[in-house]
Amino acid sequence: MKKIQELFSDTLIYGISSVAARFINYLLVPFYTAYFAPGQYGIISLIFGAMIFLNVIFTFGMESAYLRYAAERSRAKSVFRTLQLALIGVGSLLLLLLWLVKPVLMPLLGMSSIHHPLYLMMMGIIIFDSLSAVPFAELRLVRKAWSFAILRLINVIINVSLNIYLVIVVGWGIEAVLVSNLIASGLTMVAVSLITLNMWKGIARKDLLITALKFGLPYVPTGIGYAVNEALDRFFLQQMPHHTIVTLYGAAYNSEAIIGIYSACYKLAVFMLLFIQMFRMAWQPFFLRHGDDEQAPMLFREVFLYFNLVSGILFVSVCLFSHQIVAIKVPILNATLINHRFWLGLFVVPYLMMAYWFQGWYVNFTAGLFIKEQTKKLPVITLTGAIVTIILNIWLVPLYGMLGAAIATLGSYLIMAIMIYYFSQRVYHVPYQMFRAIAMILVATAVVIIGNEYQTLFVYKDTFKVFLWLSSILVLLVIGLLRTSSFRKLKSKFI
Repeated sequence: MKKIQELFSDTLIYGISSVAARFINYLLVPFYTAYFAPGQYGIISLIFGAMIFLNVIFTFGMESAYLRYAAERSRAKSVFRTLQLALIGVGSLLLLLLWLVKPVLMPLLGMSSIHHPLYLMMMGIIIFDSLSAVPFAELRLVRKAWSFAILRLINVIINVSLNIYLVIVVGWGIEAVLVSNLIASGLTMVAVSLITLNMWKGIARKDLLITALKFGLPYVPTGIGYAVNEALDRFFLQQMPHHTIVTLYGAAYNSEAIIGIYSACYKLAVFMLLFIQMFRMAWQPFFLRHGDDEQAPMLFREVFLYFNLVSGILFVSVCLFSHQIVAIKVPILNATLINHRFWLGLFVVPYLMMAYWFQGWYVNFTAGLFIKEQTKKLPVITLTGAIVTIILNIWLVPLYGMLGAAIATLGSYLIMAIMIYYFSQRVYHVPYQMFRAIAMILVATAVVIIGNEYQTLFVYKDTFKVFLWLSSILVLLVIGLLRTSSFRKLKSKFI
């Protein structure tokens, strides 16, 4: 139990910073949706979608490699210096390549010749973020969670403040978004580099680089697969036939507007994504530290149960009250959380929340492959997920638009979770209680369907939803805690 408390402590610190940072950053959603038309927000979404792909290529798995090989602190400084020099060298070459393919890439991102400065700023953001990856990994590895948290929070504050200033005071358009991100990323890179400056005292070694590349390069196709799942649907929506748009949404919309609406509603799934991210940041160093313990499999089983318990509560809470959440007033901006022009896509939220829940399963099940150094399986899994995403988008988006894109995301993460569970159990068996986890998903899904489909039968709709919410939490608690060691300790204490 002490080790779970250790994981919880780290998760809480990462979580508080991430919640605060995401909350402040989330102010940009009501801000963007209030000041930018859906079509403009669509262009922003395409640019940041491309950056997800490019960040994977620019870091080429070195963050994960650092966590793996710098855990042995006697050689950590040499690993740090070696990987940072590699990131600088490769990043410089990739920037040159991006410049050369600019005439081809810009139209794919919805940018014309007048958007040339946006393209240059995008390049700057990518290189700054890639050079921050290993220093931030060092902070995580040595459990400097507060330093990590403060830097992330400052980054978001600078980004949000500049966005608001440049749009409201200066009167800029979407170029303000890239300028703000560029400055925030640059300052963050400088700050985290200064904090980890002593790590440059090591010696750059070819053998360490080769070892790191063997471990980290499988993360490139893995990361690309992740990027496909996270961002490619926007590009499929951009190619959606106009007659489909008119049939599903009306003649007043075009593809950029649909992308903007979908992306804004996608942000509502941030509550689940936030939990997954903060869990992952604490989970990876945690299972690497304890993977060799005899009781580790039982420990990991309990972690998985608690993870599903929190995920189920988040899923029910957001999906039941999505319309109430987006209508929350943001006093500072005099706007709702998401502008009413974007509410057309709220029906995709449950699909995306469930997709992230399965992504959380994926994160849990990575422990076995990391501990046994079987990461070569990861590209197979993520590329399979990417193929599923592409096939489902090709099939479903022309027919169902935003709904098709959301179903494709859900299908991909489900397949990936199943695959990594199979591969991980073969090399490092953990007695996960899968029937209990599946029961949680079924209960949560049933509650959301009942709450959203049958609320019209009740006079007091909000009261009905609150009743369902409280009942579902009670059921999830019983399913999750019954017969676990924590529950038995609690029972023995009071009974």
